[in-house]
Amino acid sequence: MPTYSYQARDFGGKTVQGSLEAASEAEVRVQLRARKLVPLKVMAGSVQAASAPIQLSFGKPKVKSKVLSQTPRGKALDDALVKIVSDITEGKRLGDAFQAHPGVFSKFYINMLIAGEEGGVLDQVLSRLAAYIEKSVKLQGKIKGAMTYPIVVLFVAVAVVLGLLVFVIPKFVEIFKSSGQEIPYLTQVVMNMSNFVMEKWYILLGGFVLAFILFQTWANSPTGRRQLDAILVRVPVFGDFIIKGAMAKFSRTLSTLLTAGVSIIDALQISATTSGNSVIEDALIKSKQDVSKGKLLSLPLSQEPFIPHMVVQMIAVGEQTGALDNMLSKVADFYEDEVELMVSTITSLMEPIMIVVLGGIIAFFVVAMYLPIFNMAGGV
Repeated sequence: MPTYSYQARDFGGKTVQGSLEAASEAEVRVQLRARKLVPLKVMAGSVQAASAPIQLSFGKPKVKSKVLSQTPRGKALDDALVKIVSDITEGKRLGDAFQAHPGVFSKFYINMLIAGEEGGVLDQVLSRLAAYIEKSVKLQGKIKGAMTYPIVVLFVAVAVVLGLLVFVIPKFVEIFKSSGQEIPYLTQVVMNMSNFVMEKWYILLGGFVLAFILFQTWANSPTGRRQLDAILVRVPVFGDFIIKGAMAKFSRTLSTLLTAGVSIIDALQISATTSGNSVIEDALIKSKQDVSKGKLLSLPLSQEPFIPHMVVQMIAVGEQTGALDNMLSKVADFYEDEVELMVSTITSLMEPIMIVVLGGIIAFFVVAMYLPIFNMAGGV
């Protein structure tokens, strides 16, 4: 049998190393766990090869891990990393050290670390975490980009309207008053709007601030958030976009957790909270309760109206073949591509729509202001 060298940690936090004969690396990890040791590293070869002295390099110096913890990243994260380094130095397990800071590191991240340590595959788990975070940040950026564009254009439209009412319309009002002509109804409406904005701007500003505060309070409450999310998933185009984004995040998270060895019950609980929509989250939490009773995940999901049929089918195939994590990864890849396509589609559609809207607003004010001029010209 080949010889494998290993590094492991006992339950007291002490690091030990040695060598074992085994048929494979996986068997070495099984033997170590049977000895109540947590595998840290397993390599082919004798322990002497594994513990060979490190050669010093006088080229470009490497940055030590402890130095990285002192790099400015925000006080909360800096304090957490310094404490984690101290805890690990004292013999605590990595997952336990991170678990002491739930406000800094998500439950998903902590469970991944614990599963990696217990399974002796911490290096693989950290690699998956890096890939997951990269994909998650990329997806989140695309979703935010798609939602930001119409909001920015809306603010531009409001600024244009206010600019016309405050700076342009009053100039026309002076001309109309000096002419003595009867002012058309449409023009009078615009003039009244201009007077209101200029004379009672504090009411407009106060109303906007009050409406914003009330909306934020409602949207941040549990009931309001569910009501808002229920409305959003039913909005044409955007509702489909939100559902696809939620499915991409849920599938990627659940796949990553299952691959790391986290139980499906815990994995469902964690991944449900990453969906970003309380309606989808409630559906996934409900399915977790059915799974805990022994049902297949695909069965309760098939009863949920906002879970796409394709997702249910892929999960069912994964459960039948014993490759649920792989199927979920494929689902995540598919919906991430769908979200990317929808972002470009929505952006390309929004541009002409916003141009038409802005053009219509400006045209309304132009017509309203030039109607009296046309009447005066006709009278002459």
